[in-house]
Amino acid sequence: MKALALHVRLIAAFVILLGVTANFGTASVARAQSAPMVTDADAAQRIAWWRDAKFGLFMHWGVYSIPGRGEWVQWQEQIPVDEYAKLADQFHPDKFDPDAWAAVAKAAGMKYTVLTARHHDGFALFDDPGSSFTAMKSAAHHDFVADYVAAVRKAGLRVGLYYSPLDWRYPGFYFPELYRANAIELREQYQRQLNELASHYGKLDILWFDGGGVDWLGFGGVNFKGRWQARPKGDPYTGTFTWQDVETVAKLRKLQPSILINDRTDAPADFRSREGDRAMGNFENQHPWELCTTLTDGAWGYQLNARIKSLSEVLHLLVGAVGRDGNLLLNVGPRPDGQIEPAHAARLREVGDWLKLYGQSIYATRGGPYLPGDFGVSTYRDKTIYLHILNLASFNGKTLQLPPLSAKVVDCAVLTGGTATCRQTAAGVDVTLTDNPADAIDSIVALSLASPASEIMPIKTSVTMKETAAPAGKE
Repeated sequence: MKALALHVRLIAAFVILLGVTANFGTASVARAQSAPMVTDADAAQRIAWWRDAKFGLFMHWGVYSIPGRGEWVQWQEQIPVDEYAKLADQFHPDKFDPDAWAAVAKAAGMKYTVLTARHHDGFALFDDPGSSFTAMKSAAHHDFVADYVAAVRKAGLRVGLYYSPLDWRYPGFYFPELYRANAIELREQYQRQLNELASHYGKLDILWFDGGGVDWLGFGGVNFKGRWQARPKGDPYTGTFTWQDVETVAKLRKLQPSILINDRTDAPADFRSREGDRAMGNFENQHPWELCTTLTDGAWGYQLNARIKSLSEVLHLLVGAVGRDGNLLLNVGPRPDGQIEPAHAARLREVGDWLKLYGQSIYATRGGPYLPGDFGVSTYRDKTIYLHILNLASFNGKTLQLPPLSAKVVDCAVLTGGTATCRQTAAGVDVTLTDNPADAIDSIVALSLASPASEIMPIKTSVTMKETAAPAGKE
């Protein structure tokens, strides 16, 4: 292991010199993925529950929680492998309570959870007979994945696990041609550990991959073409080594037939991943997708005194994702003792309180038909369109003029306080809000239709406003 540690330190220094680490370990940076989408006959049915769920809890937790400087602390601070491994001797979270985790997720209105079974540092929260760097062989002597899965399932939530094939302890990951035997050993660990997770914990609903596929192999940026050089951003690895993702994921699906996977391997995926607040992106209703981001500013793993996003910020992320026809997976980093920070849990409960009131406009909806615009976004379910006006201040005292609808509006109501009146003409739909709370995070107007909203094609919103002369009646 000391020899491997030396290799990794030298390789890391070399990669840094090439300048190819700038796009890694940053919550706000999304990486392009190349995985194809699944095309089997059961795909739509398999993911239906997930598309209705809309909101999940992500948890990054491991020995990196002990330093409290994020999950990339080993890489960013170039901590030698053998020195970093000593953190396992300190990992004995005496306040670990997966029932409490599940209770926080439920209180937040979340419908599924995803826990980091193993991150890029190689430390596994489950037992692996082929590895010594696991929670079972650490000071904790505990299989945390087993307790987590049982607690989440008992709470009636869907169970997800995060897994990274990448392992910073293996030089073969960085230079798979030069260290071929080591790269093969890393691949064998990946296949063995996936088999452990798929075989010993009952039904799993999600396997959330990270650090895999050709987009990451070689750490996203080293080629040898007469000399070592940085690989151009966006170019995949093109060497002869392969993760064997297609075969490995096919075996996973045999063991877990209903499991959903994201697009961070080279195997066909059920949904696409967008990472970080700035990756919200555009409306997309052809392929299922999910925005994953953090409750705090900064790292995904535990980080002392990180700023917590406001309730408004979190709700705008949730509503923004759902209005673009996606999901939101919101991350917290539990403390080294296993607890979710009380302030983080409190913010999540505030989100849940909002969803208790207005969840009808989020759960089991689809994005549209009005595409995102200056006013906000829209969602729909059955014969109702929900207008989420996220910028009420801009429309104060004015009438919001939306493009025409191909369905008849039969009723109009505001869910969040105040009064809404709507007028439908051939020119469009005018919405006027009066007496609405000026500090509303999201002013929600429900348009009841005479026919299903799903029959309406997405509508580009070139929204205009006009001064409100008098309350308008419904037509």
